Amino acid sequence: MPGPLAGIRIVELAGIGPGPFCGMMLADHGAEVIRIDRPVPGGDPRGPTARHGGDPLLRSRTIETLDLKSPDDIATLRELLKTADGMIEGFRPGVIERLGIGPDILLANNPKLVIGRMTGWGQDGPYAAAAGHDINYIALSGVLGALGRAGEKPTPPINLVGDFGGGAMMLAFGMVSALLAVKNGAPGQVIDCAMTDGSALLMAMMWGFRAQGIWGDARGTNLLDTGAPFYDTYETADGRFVAIGSIEGQFYALLREALGLAADPLFDSQYDRAQWPAQKARLAEIFRSKTRDEWCASMEASDICFAPVLAWDEVADHPHNKARGTFIEVNGVMQPAPAPRYSATPCDPPR
Repeated sequence: MPGPLAGIRIVELAGIGPGPFCGMMLADHGAEVIRIDRPVPGGDPRGPTARHGGDPLLRSRTIETLDLKSPDDIATLRELLKTADGMIEGFRPGVIERLGIGPDILLANNPKLVIGRMTGWGQDGPYAAAAGHDINYIALSGVLGALGRAGEKPTPPINLVGDFGGGAMMLAFGMVSALLAVKNGAPGQVIDCAMTDGSALLMAMMWGFRAQGIWGDARGTNLLDTGAPFYDTYETADGRFVAIGSIEGQFYALLREALGLAADPLFDSQYDRAQWPAQKARLAEIFRSKTRDEWCASMEASDICFAPVLAWDEVADHPHNKARGTFIEVNGVMQPAPAPRYSATPCDPPR
């Protein structure tokens, strides 16, 4: 079956990062996504689809080429958008207006059109016209300042939080919400999706913890940011790593038992932060005494909340990932499979 978004047509204006990821999400779940690529100087004999065949973010698309500086091609795009349910664009504010495909024109031609606008800073505000990247957006939203180990500089989490979590997935949610509103009788509309806003929203739980006095401002000193000894990664004897997340008391008790620490008074007070450095040093010593696979043999798939930290070339072959088909090969490229999954409207495999 083609997935829950079957029958929805989305036009995606070519961009990088969050725009294509949003398009991928919608296409994965059954929408017809038509990507409008820029012409390649001199042409490409392979055609646009072959040119992008190895990029997971561009899977399951129809790819067309239009020159958005050409009045004729702009007219073609406007005609296409009359039949579309939604459009995704990731230009700076004002660009599509100057191209003659601004929201006023498009909504006049198609009053039910949902226009998703993906930017870093948003459509307005002092930074709106400035260039930026994920690291800048999450710096301004307060996320980056909270990431990293105690006493060290902030550590960017690749570009997962701004581009993809706070940007692309937020826009995909907004697109589906607005499309549902249209189905229920609302008019088409513009979605202003800013990575600063989205990444800030992802920190909602931590803002709540801070208000309750259980989250400090110093990074690397809290429950979920490597401050707690029972929520961290540890190196093993073979130079690999394991991840421990034994937060709840019953899981912490299992961790103590598995490590031979059930009777060690140092670990009696799980949430005594004064004991955390000493506890962490002891755990590091213990985990270095065996290889990662030896720890897996005694801890994996248990209520300790344990997992091996897998490398790129290991994840697809891990028994759990293999059983669920978490990774798939498309066009010779290993990549994550679509998620989540549906019982009544399963999605077609990516192409």
